[in-house]
Amino acid sequence: MTQATGSPSPRGAAVGRGIGIGLMYGLWKPRVLGAWRVPASGPVILAVNHSHNIDGPMLMGTAPRPVHFLIKKEAFVGPLDPFLRGIGQLKVDRTTADRTAITQALGVLENGGALGIFPEGTRGEGDFASLRAGLAYFAVRSGAPIVPVAVLGSTERRGRLISALPPLRSRVDVVFGDAFEAGDRSGRRTRKALDEATVRIQGRLTAHLDEARRFTGR
Repeated sequence: MTQATGSPSPRGAAVGRGIGIGLMYGLWKPRVLGAWRVPASGPVILAVNHSHNIDGPMLMGTAPRPVHFLIKKEAFVGPLDPFLRGIGQLKVDRTTADRTAITQALGVLENGGALGIFPEGTRGEGDFASLRAGLAYFAVRSGAPIVPVAVLGSTERRGRLISALPPLRSRVDVVFGDAFEAGDRSGRRTRKALDEATVRIQGRLTAHLDEARRFTGR
């Protein structure tokens, strides 16, 4: 498959996955459930709840495929800028319609890659209560299926050594849900179509999160 112009390196994302595996399994005890639900190949969007800074790295280290995450531009500071770019992550300006980030994200999907998105747009309660339209746009525009992901346990307790992180060697659950299509198969990309898709997506993500909490007891 030809690499879309301007899209991030799949090889870089694979390196990032290797780093994520080493760090996440080295520092904590991830319990991964339902990873088989992620399509083994082809474009896919991983929609992740977001309540802690380690949620993104945790998914990168536990997903069965390398993931290109849309990450706020504020994280790309100092040495983190070339590092994040080098491992195939995408810088996005959340205050505007960032056309460069949009083009790169669509390029990831066009190349059959996995795109990671925090659909709430920012860290919060991690309950999918408020979704931005970006996830629906990428799903409807690309036709890629969405896999809901619940990261649970990252905010239950604070670590003794570093209070901003979960306790070292504590368990964090990562639960993958069933893939689904966001669009209505009409091919429409109007504002109304995207709003309707966002409602459908929110229902599926919330239902998955509730089920994941019941299953894990968290």
